[in-house]
Amino acid sequence: MHSTDRQVLDAVCRWADAGQRFALVTVARTWGSAPRPAGAWMALREDGVVRGSVSGGCLEADLIERMQAGEFTAGAAGVPVVQAYGVTQDDARRFGLPCGGRMDLVIEPRPDLGALRTLAQRIARGELVQRSVTLGEPGNRIAAGTAGDRVRWDGRTLSTPHGPAWRLLIVGAGQISSYLAQMAQALDYQVFVCDPREAYAAGWTVPGSTIVAGMPDDVVLQLKLDPHSAVVALTHDPKLDDMMLLEALKSPAFYVGALGSTVNSQRRRERLLQYFDLTQAEVDRLHGPVGLPIGSRTPPEIAVAILAEMTAVRNGVAPHVATFLAAAAAPQTPAAAAPAGA
Repeated sequence: MHSTDRQVLDAVCRWADAGQRFALVTVARTWGSAPRPAGAWMALREDGVVRGSVSGGCLEADLIERMQAGEFTAGAAGVPVVQAYGVTQDDARRFGLPCGGRMDLVIEPRPDLGALRTLAQRIARGELVQRSVTLGEPGNRIAAGTAGDRVRWDGRTLSTPHGPAWRLLIVGAGQISSYLAQMAQALDYQVFVCDPREAYAAGWTVPGSTIVAGMPDDVVLQLKLDPHSAVVALTHDPKLDDMMLLEALKSPAFYVGALGSTVNSQRRRERLLQYFDLTQAEVDRLHGPVGLPIGSRTPPEIAVAILAEMTAVRNGVAPHVATFLAAAAAPQTPAAAAPAGA
């Protein structure tokens, strides 16, 4: 639950300023084929308006009905409570949950507005934050988070991570990088950009991203890449791209890619093996040409191809590369395009 955080928080802040009452609903735990994961978040206004989602539509109607009946906002306490759905087969059929699906929702009838505003401010600054609520106790706690945080629920206290859960280091501040940075932010990446070429770095204008000074290899070490990190080299300058790869391929980053044609990518692999302290297994981690070969030519299309491959790797889904390559190698019409990294 990250990309919707700002949308939900912006909505509840507006509702609070307008004097409207609302509740927050969070998926605490799921069993079986639940439609939304733990941590999914929804704000529910007293008149039935919602932001976010906890079930993709299965449970929202029931929650809206109960909210409009005053069930969640009645009483003076307004402390967090838990509501289970899908406990019985009849319950699952009634609410349209998949077979075997079950969910625990934590409902906050009167969330702490001050804490929510603080949360919104810290997320806007690109910070990772942990928010905790306890059943039967008013208010919530906001604390610094880390990239490895997960939703935690012990049946009484629910802790959820907020802010960018993933990091992306882009080497090169050119046009492709600009599109990639903007798209990546929409997918919950905290974006860092490194380009020692002053002419490029000076022209970087993507809001929310961070320019990191230094040479690419030093920046990789400085950021201490973890399994929630990705690195993409887009300078098309071997002197800079290879510097990044020397360190990134040794790191636990889940994705390391570099722009270049098929021929240049093969030469890069040979060069990394022959002249640098990298093993075959480390070099094999390199995604190059970077991105799925979907026929992209323009900078935004190449950015889409890169993010598509990153998403597949991130989700543990092996893209059908052979199919893509076969399509890319087939005779093309004039409107067709080359693979992404060409």
